[in-house]
Amino acid sequence: MTISISAVILAGGQAKRMGGVDKGLQPLQGKPLFQFIYDRLHSQVEHISVNANRNQAIYAVAGLPVFGDNIEGFQGPLSGILTALERSETDFVLFVPCDSPFFPDNLLEKLKSAVVFHGVSIAYVHDGEREHPTFCLMARSLKEKLAAYLATGERRMLQFMRQNGAVSVDFSENKAAFTNINTLDELLQFNVQSS
Repeated sequence: MTISISAVILAGGQAKRMGGVDKGLQPLQGKPLFQFIYDRLHSQVEHISVNANRNQAIYAVAGLPVFGDNIEGFQGPLSGILTALERSETDFVLFVPCDSPFFPDNLLEKLKSAVVFHGVSIAYVHDGEREHPTFCLMARSLKEKLAAYLATGERRMLQFMRQNGAVSVDFSENKAAFTNINTLDELLQFNVQSS
């Protein structure tokens, strides 16, 4: 079964735990976080864009398409995901958050295998201990269902996923790859370790 896939870096949040800075633009080892994500992604998928609700011109300098949420007011990752599905011309979209720069090189391969094998519309990461729903592969065909879900005021990702038959994919052999950077202190620690 051949499915077409594009990818979106989710950088549309408010980063409250980082004091409201634009998380995707914070420097790690001299590069903005979203650039780290792109560098890991582009060996896995060709067409990549960025979902950002601020500083779009700065993101666009990297040469990637940039788009904001169609729903205003920072409504969470599902809002960016919905906009991405509505814009997409591929069968599936791979989503990756902008604050987890160490995700594995086989992310797409494993999520795609799960989608094809189980015949489902969503696959997402489980590291053996925690679920990581923002690392997911989602079918464009879910856009109407997602729009209806958000219209009810719901914002919980896992609930939407479970309602639509999602499968979790075991990445426990590479658990550390899904470490995310939530605070400026954590970012500083990673920068110190690498210097």
